[in-house]
Amino acid sequence: MTRRFQSRLASDLERFLVYKRTLGCAYRRAEFTLRSFDRYVATHGSKRGSLHLEDLLRDWLSGNERRKPNTVASYLAPLRAFCLYLKRTDPQAFVPSPNWAPLRSQAPFIPHPLSLAEVRDLLAAAASLKGPALRARTCRLYVLLLYCTGLRPGEAVRLMLPDVDMRQKVFLIRDSKGKTRLVPFRSDLAAEIRSYLRHRPNTPRVDTTLLVDLSGRAYSTARASNTVRYLLRRIGLKPARGRVGPRATDLRHTFAVHRLTRWQRAGADVQTRLPLLSAYMGHDNLLGTETYLHATAELLGTACHRFHARFHGARRSP
Repeated sequence: MTRRFQSRLASDLERFLVYKRTLGCAYRRAEFTLRSFDRYVATHGSKRGSLHLEDLLRDWLSGNERRKPNTVASYLAPLRAFCLYLKRTDPQAFVPSPNWAPLRSQAPFIPHPLSLAEVRDLLAAAASLKGPALRARTCRLYVLLLYCTGLRPGEAVRLMLPDVDMRQKVFLIRDSKGKTRLVPFRSDLAAEIRSYLRHRPNTPRVDTTLLVDLSGRAYSTARASNTVRYLLRRIGLKPARGRVGPRATDLRHTFAVHRLTRWQRAGADVQTRLPLLSAYMGHDNLLGTETYLHATAELLGTACHRFHARFHGARRSP
């Protein structure tokens, strides 16, 4: 963004943003938060005289009663960092406590790793979407990207054509969660991508993202998630109403669980393989990956079979 800040905090906010990016932080989402607060200060700070920063922050954070606790916490984080930055040169500067917006310890959603049959039903539903053929092809490839590689929903829709190396069969995932990584994919997914590219519009007006909508613009995360939600309801995995049931991001959970199950079936040493899965999914450590490893009936059955084969046989041997 090149737009300048407007409020009485403008110069401090500009310097803070430069400071964070000098450290190597992209700070894109945080910049939107800073600019939103800047607009609030420009409007309300001047009307109410010399309102203290503490009061402005408190009023801005509580201005929307529909915000969820974790959303408020995400808004507070960059503003608290800004206050700490001010405190470096002004010991009396106000710094809000993290307790202003405590994170919820448990997410309201319960992940639903799909079975292989459910994944097939979802793909079939995507392929049979009514309307122009490109709509069904785009949605089907989106589901395949999430299931076959465990990409985050946003990572899949942001894939650019130059970042899809069909010769090496590797995706370049740029600047996601603060890091860039390479994600290899198999030949069968490469064949699906080639098939999609043959039908994808290819004119100067079409965006260079891999997935595009009917108008040739980049396929948005919101549109992709809404379509997957519609398909999940259509095949009976999600209620007709309410914020419950599987979501697009549950395909990432499905990828992790199915990968773990295949390793168990192959007799692999799962403990030595988990760091590979963690790096592949873009996590800093195993703690991030543990969120996606769920004890499904199939996985537990496979693990129990390995345990029985190993130790029951050991007891019977002389």
